Amino acid sequence: MYARHVCSSLLILLLLVCAPLTSRAEVRLPRIFSNNMVLQRDAPLPIWGWSEPGEKVTVRFAEQEKTATTADDGRWQVKLDPLPASSEPREMQIHSSPDTPHSTLNNVLVGEVWLCSGQSNMEWTVRQSADSQEEIAAANHPQIRHIKIAHTPAAEPQDDLKTDGWKECSPQTAAGFTAVGYYFGRQLHKELNVPVGLIGSNWGGTRIEPWTSPEGFRSVKALQNIADKLDQFPEKKGNKVQHQSALALYNGMIHPLVPFAIRGALWYQGESNNGEGMLYHAKMKALINGWRAVWQQGDFPFLFVQLAPYRYGGARGNAANLPGIWQAQLATLGLSNTGMAVTTDIGNVTDIHPKNKQEVGRRLALWALAKTYGRKNLVYSGPLYRSHVFESNAIRVVFDHADGLKSADDMSLSHFEVAGEDRTFMPAATRIDGCTVLVSGVDNPVAVRFAWHQQAEPNLVNAAGLPASAFRTDDW
Repeated sequence: MYARHVCSSLLILLLLVCAPLTSRAEVRLPRIFSNNMVLQRDAPLPIWGWSEPGEKVTVRFAEQEKTATTADDGRWQVKLDPLPASSEPREMQIHSSPDTPHSTLNNVLVGEVWLCSGQSNMEWTVRQSADSQEEIAAANHPQIRHIKIAHTPAAEPQDDLKTDGWKECSPQTAAGFTAVGYYFGRQLHKELNVPVGLIGSNWGGTRIEPWTSPEGFRSVKALQNIADKLDQFPEKKGNKVQHQSALALYNGMIHPLVPFAIRGALWYQGESNNGEGMLYHAKMKALINGWRAVWQQGDFPFLFVQLAPYRYGGARGNAANLPGIWQAQLATLGLSNTGMAVTTDIGNVTDIHPKNKQEVGRRLALWALAKTYGRKNLVYSGPLYRSHVFESNAIRVVFDHADGLKSADDMSLSHFEVAGEDRTFMPAATRIDGCTVLVSGVDNPVAVRFAWHQQAEPNLVNAAGLPASAFRTDDW
């Protein structure tokens, strides 16, 4: 009897060992999906992750249920149908079968989602900006959410990123938000009355090249020298990826976000490329083209900040270097669905990180409200150079966004220069005439420059008080 019992037990154990494994792995999500997140309204919503090949994965959210089969590479993706904005905190469930643990995301809202990228002036936090104590104490906006992406250069495009997740805006969390993004989002939330999600993927001191995708470099002929050797980027030093090298931050901090649905992107960068002149325009074109190509959301809005005046020293200290970047940024408005906030009047020539991020965010929001959200009769830009004509012994400069041209301080217009046939620029005499400025001061003038100095803080504004951008009419 005992022997028979032992044999039976051994047989059962053997059957258990030899039986096929039927347990299933838990579904895994990328870290861009977390509690407190905001999903983009009125757009298809890709939700993706990883599981066992062949596994069926179901996503439930907002009375929708979508199922996908995991591919051989372990990745699955569903696409939720477009949803209207909703401030109701809802639960998203993701599971592969009824008998496996499921992932649940709580407090999910639907609204407007913007990527906030660039270098230190975008990474600069509410804590570091003007009136921080008052702003943090008043930051009770639970429908504004922020996620900070950790600094992560990578040699290859990554599937996931490093972050501690989405944070609901409160006096306990807002201090660490991107200040420009927060003040932009706060203005949108106030005007649109919908939730706002801010993705802070930024890194102080970085150049534009590491943020750009391969598709971007290949799209711009002037950058063929980079596009032809993309297999050599990003560069390494030993086993360490050089974070300033082409592709490095795209691979680690942008690629893992795709295809998370966004409305558009905010960009504040250029200080680390100062001195490149119009080459920077080519690089901005590559950045914008590349991001739009990988997201496959059409020409989504791309709004950027024109750098503030600053007294650069050393190799970048040439007084005309920064105006060269300003001109490149102005030229970038020629790309579809772009906008630019001018900041010549709210900078600090002794501080490369001007503290007034409230107004920077508000000016970006003006562009979004007018061009993305269709607000009418809204002045969203300061005067921008359109053209010029020669009249007798003067040059008439024509501006867009020029209703109510005036001097901000009621003094004579500053920082206009005019050159004659000798190509020597001199301080100009000026007169406002409607939406134009008549510039004179030399015999037979041939060219005008405005605010063409790194410390220029000109006083030309429109009736809304928004400042004019620097420009030049020559190409010398």
